[in-house]
Amino acid sequence: MSEQPVRWGVLATGGMAAAFTEDLLRIPDARVTAVGSRSVGAAQRFAARFGVPRAHGSWQELAADPEVDVVYVATPHAHHVAAATACLEAGKPVLCEKPFALSGRQARTLTELAGKRGLFVMEAMWTCVNPTVLRIAELVADGAIGEVRALHASFGLRVTAPAEHRLWDPAAGGGALLDLGTYPVSFAHLLLGAPDTVTAHARLSPQGVDEQTGMVLGYADGAMAVLSCSLLAQDEHRAAVYGTAGRIEIPAAFFNPRSFVLHRDGHEPRTVTAPPQEGNGYGHQAREVMRCLRAGLTESPLMPPARTLAVMDTLDAVRERIGVRYPGE
Repeated sequence: MSEQPVRWGVLATGGMAAAFTEDLLRIPDARVTAVGSRSVGAAQRFAARFGVPRAHGSWQELAADPEVDVVYVATPHAHHVAAATACLEAGKPVLCEKPFALSGRQARTLTELAGKRGLFVMEAMWTCVNPTVLRIAELVADGAIGEVRALHASFGLRVTAPAEHRLWDPAAGGGALLDLGTYPVSFAHLLLGAPDTVTAHARLSPQGVDEQTGMVLGYADGAMAVLSCSLLAQDEHRAAVYGTAGRIEIPAAFFNPRSFVLHRDGHEPRTVTAPPQEGNGYGHQAREVMRCLRAGLTESPLMPPARTLAVMDTLDAVRERIGVRYPGE
């Protein structure tokens, strides 16, 4: 594989699958060789749209395709476990969209299966492989702003989806937390690690999922992460990290930032601008997967399964605090 293009299979045909495929087509040593859906018609239409040579009418057929080296799972998150399991059981490495699963228990079934099969698996949390975010993490780790005392991050959208939409369906893992809250929680885990305490408050929908949620993650050294997510109100998706010797502010879209401002005590503020974005911004995670596969790795050091599991445990703790349960739990 080190000398050959990496052959991708795309599982699902919705908006995320399309956006990721568009970015794969920009990578010279990536090939999209197959697409799979539970509807052969949907797979064929997707294949025709993107010039994909093979279209499969089931997840299992895609997973068994000998012309596929790795599968990107882009289903709605309630189906991640079933889709990724089909691929892992067929011997295929997997890049699975966020959130990795509906719960920590579900997530562990996937990471344990991958471990038993000796297969690569990674959550497609693009924030954690974004070069600008990684630069922020380096600055924090190097003490550029001193000891971190607080982190703030929010992700809110004004959603007007009808009552039957998956966002309001508990069986689909609906609510703000898994769709949006996973971003600020993952950002906090990247910079501060897993919390020692979790508190949360939410407004729930009539269906029993969270319309918006506020969270405080506490750490043994006194640091805290104050996070929020909402389906009721649009915000600017800002984030900031505050330390004893300065702060880092991300003015917009902290999960895919175009710039950040470094404030250091005794220095003028410095704005760091990200390079121009290629495509939709998903190429970084595709390249990381390809790098790991060529190196024979079963996990990415940038987005390891251990962090995915820790994030899922935090999301579970938040759901316990706010009283959100999914069917079967």
